[in-house]
Amino acid sequence: MAGQNGLKLSQEGTTVGVLGGGAWGTALAFHCVRKGHDTMLWAREKEVVEGINGPDQENSIFLKGYKAPDGLRASSDMAEVVKHAELLLMVIPTPFVAATITGIRDQLRPDQILVSCTKGILNDTLETPQHILSRVLPSEMTKNLAYLSGPSFAAEVAAGQPTVVTIASANDQAAGRAQMLLSNSRFRCYRTNDVEGVEMGGALKNVLAIACGISDGLGFGNNARAALITRGLVEITRLAVASGAHPMTMGGLAGMGDLVLTCTGDASRNRTVGLRIGKGEKLEDIIKSTNTVAEGVLTSSAAAKLAKKLNVDCPIIDGIFRVIHEKAEPLGVVSEVMSRDLKMEVDDELMQAAKH
Repeated sequence: MAGQNGLKLSQEGTTVGVLGGGAWGTALAFHCVRKGHDTMLWAREKEVVEGINGPDQENSIFLKGYKAPDGLRASSDMAEVVKHAELLLMVIPTPFVAATITGIRDQLRPDQILVSCTKGILNDTLETPQHILSRVLPSEMTKNLAYLSGPSFAAEVAAGQPTVVTIASANDQAAGRAQMLLSNSRFRCYRTNDVEGVEMGGALKNVLAIACGISDGLGFGNNARAALITRGLVEITRLAVASGAHPMTMGGLAGMGDLVLTCTGDASRNRTVGLRIGKGEKLEDIIKSTNTVAEGVLTSSAAAKLAKKLNVDCPIIDGIFRVIHEKAEPLGVVSEVMSRDLKMEVDDELMQAAKH
């Protein structure tokens, strides 16, 4: 029996283009091939393209140890991948979204669905991907935009392990089409019209993951981690609601789901950065030692600026900003946050927002 606004799983195949050859883009490309789609992957790195297309069928730079399914093709020609696809998955780091999409916007077609799988907030303009895309794309292209987020480690998706995400769009037809094309028995997609909430949850959870990593690195226990996740969710919800999101979204896959995964999983890049900071390493040394991006490092600055702009109380996010960007001592920040004035657990503003 179909649920409310339910869609049946579909075996329909289409053409898919994935823009971005990092771990997450590569894993999504693997999934699309297994789903039966004719899939091309664009990667900037020559080694990624050659590795996917070569005899080992592996992205040894960003997703080592996972063989690509037969049929996946990689290309360094973005125009070729865009022309190929009905469904385009954008997996570009947030600081490069505007330049990348501006470079291909004349090749985009109104019939294409563009799904942003990118999480982040720009430091200068405080824009999330939806605002960037709305700014750089012609209006006729924005009606088919959608946004994918949720608890989804790339390695587990690449391995075909069960994963559940959500797809947000102001256009329910576009969201439903993307949902149907991407869902199978190992990768389930829900959908929502709360784009703001989905994007805010996806971006801000990375900052809280750094906080949990620092807590673990300092030797604190499960009590502290649970407190950070719970009170961190309150701060994410405050910022999201102040930005126009619905508070219930923060209790779903893009909010609580992604937050729990990123704050507890050993594969979390952001938690790993925090763990190393908590153990006394310098941030600059941590960054030099890895070829992957921990989005929370950049987002911590944007999140603190956004909280100040919206006049939203976010002591944990502000504390992480000070540790990362002002070299504040983690133990001192913990003491400050724990010693603030005592108050009610749930804000009146959130209680009112939840009623609407």
